[in-house]
Amino acid sequence: MESREFPAEAPSKDLLRFLTCGSVDDGKSTLIGRLLHDSKLIFEDQLSALAADSKRHGTTGDGIDLALLVDGLEAEREQGITIDVAYRIFSTQRRSFIVADTPGHEQYTRNMATGASTADLAVLLVDARKGVLAQTRRHSLICSLLGIRHVVLAVNKIGLVSYQSDAFARIVGEYQDFAEELGFSSIVPIPISARHGDNVMNVSDNTPWYRGPSLLDHLETIDVTGDTVGDPFRFPVQWVNRPNLDFRGYAGTVASGTINVGDPVAVANSGKISRVKELLTADGARTCVHAGDAITITLADELDIARGDLLASPESPPEVSDQFAAHVIWMSDQQLMPGRSYLVRMGTSTTPGTVTAIKYKIDVNTREHLAARTLGLNDIAFCNLSTDMPVAFDPYRQNRRTGSFIVIDRTTNHTLGGGMIAFGLRRASNVHWQVTLVGKSDRAAQKHQKPAIIWLTGLSGAGKSTIANIVERRLHSDGHHTMMLDGDNLRHGLNRDLGFTEVDRVENIRRAGEAAKLLVDAGLIVLCSFISPYRSERDMVRRLVSDGEFIEVFVDTPVDECARRDPKGLYAKAKAGKIKNFTGFDAPYEPPVTPEIHLQTIGHQPEQLADLIVKKLAALGIV
Repeated sequence: MESREFPAEAPSKDLLRFLTCGSVDDGKSTLIGRLLHDSKLIFEDQLSALAADSKRHGTTGDGIDLALLVDGLEAEREQGITIDVAYRIFSTQRRSFIVADTPGHEQYTRNMATGASTADLAVLLVDARKGVLAQTRRHSLICSLLGIRHVVLAVNKIGLVSYQSDAFARIVGEYQDFAEELGFSSIVPIPISARHGDNVMNVSDNTPWYRGPSLLDHLETIDVTGDTVGDPFRFPVQWVNRPNLDFRGYAGTVASGTINVGDPVAVANSGKISRVKELLTADGARTCVHAGDAITITLADELDIARGDLLASPESPPEVSDQFAAHVIWMSDQQLMPGRSYLVRMGTSTTPGTVTAIKYKIDVNTREHLAARTLGLNDIAFCNLSTDMPVAFDPYRQNRRTGSFIVIDRTTNHTLGGGMIAFGLRRASNVHWQVTLVGKSDRAAQKHQKPAIIWLTGLSGAGKSTIANIVERRLHSDGHHTMMLDGDNLRHGLNRDLGFTEVDRVENIRRAGEAAKLLVDAGLIVLCSFISPYRSERDMVRRLVSDGEFIEVFVDTPVDECARRDPKGLYAKAKAGKIKNFTGFDAPYEPPVTPEIHLQTIGHQPEQLADLIVKKLAALGIV
């Protein structure tokens, strides 16, 4: 085969982004290998290396295994499956393509969602011998949620069912019944053999009963441009460029729409309006830019704009809200916990946020709505979310770039899930902060103290409540205004509806933290005694108040000592199997890493430990 250079005219051609998806071993990588091979985009040295690799890793006997062109990871080649997302570029006379080969294994659904997030079309492969599988349905649902409107149902390995038309018709009928309500604009079924090339580049004589186009013909001719024509201007600010006092520009990539020099532009969150003064690119100044252009915008007026702000057309502004409803795809073994604080990254903006409610989980096979209190790996659900700061967005079906977000773990910075916004919640625009004439500092000054939360955490039986009671008695006798919040007491009233699952424990501390914050606003010193086993929730309470107003006290007592004391008989019940999810026994406890006060209880009396807390409060200027 002759080696060929990439066509020089390719960058100016119409570009189609598509992905291949489906279940494990349905032939996705082989199909892309076939397209690259038959488009004559493989160099001689690549072909020689492919032949050698096929002998070592291949699954096609003495033939060349085209899947190895795409499966670059050693683990993928050894297992014969795709793990990561592999992007490939190729071109024909009529069109250029960027194709994402996404993994079929359920464990790597997050990678498939990554590939789908930028695609215009999905080639969904189905093994002609196996038919429509659960992963076929899951990938179809994700494609629909991620805004892909065009699907090719590629029934692969058609030769292994003797090119039978009835096998093809059965699979097509089953899939169309399932996908009827997914909202795809087009579903084009094509029988193919990725290994042998049937109906991939050209229509095959082996399927005389098939009257449709080959896969390449369809990819070359399908029109997807109408899906994004006329979108309003959106520009997420990635960087404020200020090299000197005479220049202030806002750098980023145009997410959608068009903007001209002189056009009005609004800062979405503040509503402030200016006009475009300059549009600067790496190639110089422009008078007009479009979606996908990387630019620096300068404005006629000086406005308060920072990274994460969204510049938009004043005539078609985005929504701005701190509460919205969205579909969430959970991509982590770590369960999603309603009420737990995560980071929500939307475009260039990042803000703390929580899932306030899981409205329902979606069964990928039936699309049935199921009740759920938490989400696990690969679950898809419709949720309400709340962010600490208002964010600007468009519904995902109107704008994929400004309507999507990812959920990030605050501690590890790992991506846990992704979401597509459906709409803003009306209640967010109806609720406003009421300014009070008497503030926290006024209330605290009247009491001659600084308000604070003294948060005692530790295992059941560690001595938290005993120590907290002694501290409060001493503060009260010294004339300080205090309030004691105890975990058991709150479960008799405010938290009486909560159990002891991980979800309930998260909500238990969220409510307790909000109550403690209100008491701090009243100027009080609040002593809180809670097991509070998770660091993330203790950190969440810390963020509710100002710096220096949260004092974490680790009441450090070994679990064996707590079990020996067992003042409430709980360890005995847990050992007998009468209590489930008991912290320190069959549920985890995450000790503080850097508490303000660390109390070792072994060898010390509660009065001595209370003295240490009071002295620390005095040193911090709280009392």
